[in-house]
Amino acid sequence: MKFIIASFDGLRPDLIGPELTPNIARVQALGTTLTKHRTVYPSETRVAFPSLVTGSTSSRHGMVGNKYVDRKTVPQLYVDTADAVLIDRLNRESGGGLMSAPTLGEILHKAGKTLAVLATNTPGTTRLFNHQAEGLGHVRFSGHFPEACAPKDLLELAEAQLGPLPPNPPQGVPDEEGQVWITSAFLEFVWPRLKPDVTIISYGEPDTTSHFHGTGSKTTRDIIAYCDAQFGRVLDWWEAEGSAAGAQIIIASDHGHITAHSRVSAIDELGGAGLRAGIAPGVDIDVVIVPGQVGALYLADRSEASIARMVEVLTEKPWCGPIFTAPRSELEGIAPGSFASTLAFIDHDRAPDVYFSYRADDTVDEFGLVGGTWYDNARRPGLGVHGGLHPKELACVGIVAGSAFRADGGASDVPSGICDYGPTILSLLGIPVPESMTGRVLREVLAGATIPADPQAEPEVLETGLGAYRQILRRVRVGATTYLDGGTAGGAPVAEVTSR
Repeated sequence: MKFIIASFDGLRPDLIGPELTPNIARVQALGTTLTKHRTVYPSETRVAFPSLVTGSTSSRHGMVGNKYVDRKTVPQLYVDTADAVLIDRLNRESGGGLMSAPTLGEILHKAGKTLAVLATNTPGTTRLFNHQAEGLGHVRFSGHFPEACAPKDLLELAEAQLGPLPPNPPQGVPDEEGQVWITSAFLEFVWPRLKPDVTIISYGEPDTTSHFHGTGSKTTRDIIAYCDAQFGRVLDWWEAEGSAAGAQIIIASDHGHITAHSRVSAIDELGGAGLRAGIAPGVDIDVVIVPGQVGALYLADRSEASIARMVEVLTEKPWCGPIFTAPRSELEGIAPGSFASTLAFIDHDRAPDVYFSYRADDTVDEFGLVGGTWYDNARRPGLGVHGGLHPKELACVGIVAGSAFRADGGASDVPSGICDYGPTILSLLGIPVPESMTGRVLREVLAGATIPADPQAEPEVLETGLGAYRQILRRVRVGATTYLDGGTAGGAPVAEVTSR
């Protein structure tokens, strides 16, 4: 049995359909769609994809954000995980400790099996799919960046056959050439030569185009259709050859997008509260605000009093959504008004002192898409962002097809998540699922599964707050696995709320 995971970065499930994505829709008709599929928090690419390959949340694997501060170095180091060279160096210097949970590549290698990665994401994202590929003897090809590719001799052979890696397009220009290259590399080079046990084909769009043109814009829809057409080449191969060879298809995305509508500068706002804020550690900095759509605050003074003061300042801001700090109890963080970070599975030692999301809502944008938010970047309103806890950010694509899965063209309404792919693949390959994996085996969509046997979902709604600030976190449990369903913040309590 083999597995092909085709991922579309930032694709909202509600943009899939016969007109825009006919090939993805073909797979839906052949297999099962996971209608309540969720990503992790922060809903960022380089948190979510490590969750896919480790089967665990950031509390286990340690990739706590697209960017983070490493407090263990002297001086403290600002880490941008988009930098493949940097994260490779950090992994080597830490003796292989970049990830604090075993990855799919490592687990497969120990079982005598292989993982191939072909991706057009940032070089760092590409490396994070299988950061130990060099030592494992696995293939990892980027559609643009040679520094993310391994092994070098196979890259040279692939380029000799397919042509050189195309240049990364200018900022804001949809990436077409890269999608063609990785698709051809799989069909014409990787599969014929290596027939990997698991292959990840990661199309880096529509994420980038959504950030620069808007999630529902014509430009973004065009690149979605383009990527779908490239995947259609893989699907044609699968129907002609791959399925008979035992290949299973999994279609995924790492997160959704919502629309930025109101700009704020957190650095300016906190500076106005008397705090010396910056984007990197320094002797004159009270708080590091890691750039991005997720508020990640690293304080110079990490005392409870200092953290509590920071949270109190945040709760008074109209742009601040849900807030998390280290746990004081099962529900509450050490700062009054905050949730315990354990509730969102973000309690790793690399995590910031304070996580917060920008306040989101259900406004409808110019393209008719639900979901809007405050945001903190230099771009104009109306563009796509992600990272927070709005349900449309957490919603991600989940479709499975092949002989191992139900083939009725139906849907599973059982909650599921990006951490579940790893355990499911390992189980079907007969490889023990490690205890580090927080996801579960998706037994309800396996061949022979029946709807009445679907596991029961137990919803949970939690509330905390400080003064007029109230925040709500929605989760759902299936067996021993808990998924995030959304989080909101506002000025009034929500009725009929239960807490643990």
